[in-house]
Amino acid sequence: MASSVPLTTAFSTLPSLRQRPHSNHLTPSLSYPPKRRRFTPPLQHSFNVNTKHNWSPKKLSNVSSIVRASAAGASVTPAPAPAPAWQGAAIKPLLASIATGAIIWFAPVPNGVSKIAWQLLAIFLATIVGIITQPLPLGAVALLGLGVSVLTKTLTFAAAFSGFGDPIPWLICFAFFFAKGFIKTGLGNRVGYQFVSLFGSSTLGLGYSLVFSEALLAPAIPSVSARAGGIFLPLVKSLCAACGSNPGDGTERKLGAWLSLTCFQTSVISSAMFLTAMAANPLCATLTQTSINQTIGWLDWARAAIVPGLVSLVVVPLLLYIVYPPTLKSSPDAPKLAREKLQNMGPMSSNEKIMTATLLLTVGLWVFGGVLNIDAVTAAILGLAVLLVTGVVTWKECLGEGVAWDTLTWFAALIAMAAYLNKYGLIAWFSQTVVKFVGGLGLSWQLSFGILVLLYFYSHYFFASGAAHIGAMFTAFLSVATALGTPPFFGAMVLSFLSNLMGGLTHYGIGSAPVFYGANYVPLAQWWGYGFLVSVVNIIIWLGLGGVWWKAIGLW
Repeated sequence: MASSVPLTTAFSTLPSLRQRPHSNHLTPSLSYPPKRRRFTPPLQHSFNVNTKHNWSPKKLSNVSSIVRASAAGASVTPAPAPAPAWQGAAIKPLLASIATGAIIWFAPVPNGVSKIAWQLLAIFLATIVGIITQPLPLGAVALLGLGVSVLTKTLTFAAAFSGFGDPIPWLICFAFFFAKGFIKTGLGNRVGYQFVSLFGSSTLGLGYSLVFSEALLAPAIPSVSARAGGIFLPLVKSLCAACGSNPGDGTERKLGAWLSLTCFQTSVISSAMFLTAMAANPLCATLTQTSINQTIGWLDWARAAIVPGLVSLVVVPLLLYIVYPPTLKSSPDAPKLAREKLQNMGPMSSNEKIMTATLLLTVGLWVFGGVLNIDAVTAAILGLAVLLVTGVVTWKECLGEGVAWDTLTWFAALIAMAAYLNKYGLIAWFSQTVVKFVGGLGLSWQLSFGILVLLYFYSHYFFASGAAHIGAMFTAFLSVATALGTPPFFGAMVLSFLSNLMGGLTHYGIGSAPVFYGANYVPLAQWWGYGFLVSVVNIIIWLGLGGVWWKAIGLW
């Protein structure tokens, strides 16, 4: 268990926000040198023998000693410059990625799978291994994967880069630009200090305040990417900066690692609680209608999800607090210090007011976009345009947000490859294989459905989009579950909930994942490890306690 560090210590180290910068005009502290100075001939100049100098014997002696030293030094061979450090790919992770792809590429192609689909699977899995082991930055690994797919003619150039036409990666990229303006204007610090003043006496309480704030906004903002990137990532970064927890300087575990991982894992829970909390949820309802001719209403969804959802929202932050604890725990003085910081900041600046108005405009369009026929990414573009026109954020600053462009690159690449795995028929083959296997076991519908649920859930490692996973596998798994005796409406509801919860497995499985992972507080291995741990806990809560609740309300 990491040692406890009071929040007071973190706040006491912050500079006063009202402190004036030092003057750029320096007053010379040295007087002019005296007119008569001792002359030392510079070695880099040659002497003109015709020039007359008033040499004294002592000065000639000094010159002679300098010349002798110079001559002696000239005979010494300088040490060779050290060879530059290798700045290319890490060899072992690169070989692991290549080996993964080669093994699958040359393995026998299963019956029912086309050769091109199998080859794309090899490239996709090699890219995933590269993203995990990181022989190069994530964006570079993804570009290499796309390059191999084009070089081998597994994908055309247009197909390989089709993910860059998907709105979700761009929405995530714009979210980083919003976070830049949020912090640059000081609005992030103001809101962060406000949260600390209200809930900062306990780090756990601070986390819960963000978790339940996000859950309250979830039914009104039908994009988990928008909620994460436009609202809660800036809050998390501001709170962490206020508490002295920053990525890359060894202070990640003070607050940032736990808070970003907690906000991410609970974002998938809140997305599972409401029909309008995630863009792909209506797709589940539509497929349910076409498959079993039953309608999932908003109240049906909320009533079934409210009990397991609330329990998960309480348990998951506490679990992560125990197994992945922040070193900043609590301090009764933190709220007082935060209020002092707010007082020192004074009234809101004009840029803060513009940022606030832009944020309200964007969130308003996210909430009422369906009525106005404006999608989430269009709203984000409009908000960014306001920030650029008013100079709150400059384009140069946007170009300098390397994490945003890196995230756009690798996420778009994975979306493209995953989409073409589906188009090439690999996902359909996988679904049919699972269906035949489970159906042939002769188990009760409860056990058969349990196996189907686990296969549906953990196959999400191969998807970079919840919508793609739902579109490829939801109907097939629901049809098989119904054929094996699972109550149809019950099966549809459970698969719908899990279509959100499975997004917590990886850093690319749902729209909020690359947003919070891109904050760079949590290493990739830990992100995946804790993602798997939380997935097990969520499955136990939703299928265990949730199963009891669903029985009580007559769902099965």
